[in-house]
Amino acid sequence: KQWYQRRVRGAAAHQADSMFHLLQYGLMPRVVQDQSHKFETDELFRKLSEDSEIRVTTYRDKSPEERSQRFINDCKEGHTCVAFLNTGVNLMLQFWPPSGPTEKVTKEYVDFDKDPTKVVLKSRFIMNGVCVQLRGWVDIKRLDGVARLEFDYDLADQEDKTVRARLRDYEERQIKTEFVSGGPHLMPVQSNQLSSSTGPESSTSRTLHQNHRYHPY
Repeated sequence: KQWYQRRVRGAAAHQADSMFHLLQYGLMPRVVQDQSHKFETDELFRKLSEDSEIRVTTYRDKSPEERSQRFINDCKEGHTCVAFLNTGVNLMLQFWPPSGPTEKVTKEYVDFDKDPTKVVLKSRFIMNGVCVQLRGWVDIKRLDGVARLEFDYDLADQEDKTVRARLRDYEERQIKTEFVSGGPHLMPVQSNQLSSSTGPESSTSRTLHQNHRYHPY
């Protein structure tokens, strides 16, 4: 938690500018600027971060026995749907790491062995621009249980890096486009290339500096 908050504070101003430019370029980011702050202050997240009653919402037209068996099968396949009763929030859960589906659902995400009457669940996802993980359990007969949302610091850090990488890639492509369309006199020049420690700027350097100011991301 501390390392993530230090990273966010250290890059807050630049991150805000990055988010603005992503929106300006039509590249909608999947996360908000300060995810941990929103998770801690948003009323909905504050309610969902407390242990709350949940209920499985699938196969309501089936018998209790068939519903239970189908729920078990769905969990083993890596998905199910639950609702938080205190807020009415419905979630479609997937039991995979953020990198994508694996050959088999692991006990990290679905564990039937801790209690023969329950299944322990973990699901990681992005909700309202915030990286979270659901942790809880469901009674395999009654199909209800208890769960809460926690802030997912690792996934949040990955998404923040993705935002910065997308902006950096876009800006580099924009610079190349400007260089091709504007001619060699618009070639980006670093500020430390514009002057020399042994003398004043050359006329060529001044011309380059006037035509294009390049601020590396």
